[in-house]
Amino acid sequence: MSTTTADPGRMPRQIPYIIGNEACERFSFYGMRNILVEFLVGSIILAYLPVVDREGHAKDIFHMFVIGVYFFPLLGGWLSDRYFGKYHTVLWFSLVYCAGHACLALFEHSRSGFFTGLFLIALGSGGIKPLVVSFCGDQFDQSNKDKAKIVFDAFYWIINFGSFFASLLAPFLLHRFGPSVAFGVPGVLMFIATVVFWLGRNRYVHVPPSGNDPHGFMAVVNTALRTRVPGQGRPGLFVALAGVGLAVLLLLLWLLTVLGASPSWWPDFGFVISACLALGVVIALGGWGASMQLERARGVHPDAAVDGVRAVLRILIVFALVTPFWSLFDQKASTWIIQGRQMVMPTFSWLPQGMGDVLRGWFVSPSQMQALNPLLVMLLIPFNNIVLYPLLRRMGFQVTALRRMGWGIVFSGVAWVAAAVLQLWIDGGDQVALAWQSLPYLLLTFGEVLVSATALEFAYSQAPHAMKGVIMAFWYLTSTFGSLWVLLTNFGVRNEAVLGRIADSGLSENAFLMVFFAGFAFVAALAFAAYARRYPMQDNYRTAA
Repeated sequence: MSTTTADPGRMPRQIPYIIGNEACERFSFYGMRNILVEFLVGSIILAYLPVVDREGHAKDIFHMFVIGVYFFPLLGGWLSDRYFGKYHTVLWFSLVYCAGHACLALFEHSRSGFFTGLFLIALGSGGIKPLVVSFCGDQFDQSNKDKAKIVFDAFYWIINFGSFFASLLAPFLLHRFGPSVAFGVPGVLMFIATVVFWLGRNRYVHVPPSGNDPHGFMAVVNTALRTRVPGQGRPGLFVALAGVGLAVLLLLLWLLTVLGASPSWWPDFGFVISACLALGVVIALGGWGASMQLERARGVHPDAAVDGVRAVLRILIVFALVTPFWSLFDQKASTWIIQGRQMVMPTFSWLPQGMGDVLRGWFVSPSQMQALNPLLVMLLIPFNNIVLYPLLRRMGFQVTALRRMGWGIVFSGVAWVAAAVLQLWIDGGDQVALAWQSLPYLLLTFGEVLVSATALEFAYSQAPHAMKGVIMAFWYLTSTFGSLWVLLTNFGVRNEAVLGRIADSGLSENAFLMVFFAGFAFVAALAFAAYARRYPMQDNYRTAA
C-alpha cells in the first residue's frame, strides 16, 4: 500500500480511529488480565493443587502470561518491518486476539482450552503492541511533530480510560455472572477495536515495510562481527558467540531436565524461564560484542546505518535499566491482589445507606483496587503537563525524558516500601483496611506516568526509521524480563533454606519480597541515573512530505 501524504502542520484526521481502537483493545486486555489471578485461585484449573499452593502458582501463570504478551512484540515488529507493514500486521494479529478471548469465555473448565486462549491473547496482544504506537507516530512528520507529544499523552490517557472501566467491571462480572461473561465481554470489546481500526484504513499514512534492507540492523551487526582487521583479533565476535553458546547450554539444560537427566545442581526452571534467560543472554552479549567492533562496518555500510545501529544499542541499555520498574509494576495484578485478599473490604458505612448499599454491591473484590491505577494516570498526566512540569521549569529544573524515567523508578521503589509496611501490619495480626492500598497505588502510578508515558515518545523519537517497529518491540520486551526477574526471585525463595532464613529475620515471605523489590528499584535508579548522564539524545521523526 502506498504512503499517503499527511496534512502539513495539522493534527492528522485519522488519529481518532487509532485512539478509539486502543481504548477498546485496552479494555479487553485489562478486563481479562486483572481478573486472571483471582479466577485461577478459585477455579478448577488449579484444583489439583493444595489450597496453600494455589496463590503462588496463580502468580506464576500470570507472570508467564505477561512474559508471552511482551515477548511476541518481537515477532510482530519483525513481520511488520520486513514484510507486511504496520497496518496489515495489526489487523491480522487482532483477529488472533479475538480468537483467544473466545477460548477464555468458552473453556473456563478446560485447562487445555483455557491455556490455548491465554497463548492466543499473548500472541495477538503482543503482536500488535509495538505497532499501534509506532503506527500512530507514522501519522506525524517534521511539520507537525509538536502535536505528537499531545497525541502520545492522549494515547496513554485513553489506554488508562479503557483500563479503568475494565478494572471496575470485570471483577464485578466475574462475581455476579461467572467467568464466561467476565471473559466474554472483553472479547466483544476486542472485536469492536478491530472494526474501528479497519474503518480508518483509507485515511492512514502507510509507511511501507523496509523489506530485506542490506543496510539494516542485523546486516550491519553481522558485518561488524565478521570483518577482520589486519593485526587485530575479533573480541566482539568471541563475546557474541559466547552468548549464543550460553543460550544453547541453557536450553540444553532445560531439555535434560524434561528428560530427567539434568545435573543435580541445575534447578527445574521450566521452558519459559529457560527460553527467556537464553534470549536475554543473546541480546546482552550479542549487543556488547557488536558495540566492540561496530566501526568495522563503516565503508561496507553507509555511515548513517552504522550510526543508527549505535543508537539502537544505546537505547537497549536504557531499556535494560528500566526493566526493574516492570518487575515492580506488573505485580500489582498478582502480589498486591493476594495482599488485598488479606485486608478488610470497605463497608462504605460513612455514606448514606442507599449509596453505601449500591457501592457495596459493586465493590466486590480486591481486584477492583486496580482501577485506582488508570484513574490516577488520567489525573496525573494533565496535572504533570499543566502544573508540575511548567513549575519545575520555572524553578530552573530541566524536565528531560530520561530524568522523568529515572525518578519514576525511584517512586516505584517507594511504593513497594509502603506496600511492605502494610504487609507487616497484616502479619502482625492487625485488621488492615483495603483502602490503605491507595497509598502504594498512588506512588506506583506516579512512577508509571514518569516512566511509561514518557517512554512511548522516547522510544519512537530515538529509533532510526527502519527500526521503529523492532525498537518498540524491544521496549515492550522490558516487561518480559521484568516478569522473568519476578519468577526467578519467587523460584529462589521457594526452598526450605531460604524460607528458614526469612523466618529467622522475623519477616513473612511476602514482606521479605516487598522489601527486596524496593531495594532492587533503588539500585536500578542509581544505575539508570549514571548512564542517563552520558546518553546522546536523537531526533528521528520522519521529514515532512
